[in-house]
Amino acid sequence: MTYLIALFMGVVAGLRAMTAPAVVAWAAQLGWLKLSGTWLAFMGSGWAVAIFTLLAVVEFVTDQLPATPSRKVPQQFAARLVTGALSGAAIGMPYGYWLAGLVSGVMGAVIGTLGGATLRAKLAAKLGADAPAAYIEDAIAVVAAIILVMLLPGVPGR
Repeated sequence: MTYLIALFMGVVAGLRAMTAPAVVAWAAQLGWLKLSGTWLAFMGSGWAVAIFTLLAVVEFVTDQLPATPSRKVPQQFAARLVTGALSGAAIGMPYGYWLAGLVSGVMGAVIGTLGGATLRAKLAAKLGADAPAAYIEDAIAVVAAIILVMLLPGVPGR
């Protein structure tokens, strides 16, 4: 199950690069993802939560700007691979699978980046404008990320 959560969190990173680490950081800070004592312990710090959350909000805004480059250009694609790797590694870390989580996160980021671009283009064509498709993609990324962390074994009530 950990591999799948890491894979799908990577997909979220492919859709919105900063949403995945922001939600993972919140899960770590809330104690749902046990990262203390690991090289990823910083993800649970208040500053990491603040920075990743701010970057996620900025990304939602800048995604609507006409000058924003495609997610498939090297810099954008690389950012998604890095945040998918980071988020996947964090998800796998408490269970001793950080490397498998990292790889799963990268694979998911590739799927999310390429698949998300294709689906958004088709949705924008169907809706007649890109903005509604972008908002739908934003919502999917946020809701999916929250659902994924709720599936973690450390979440209260699980």
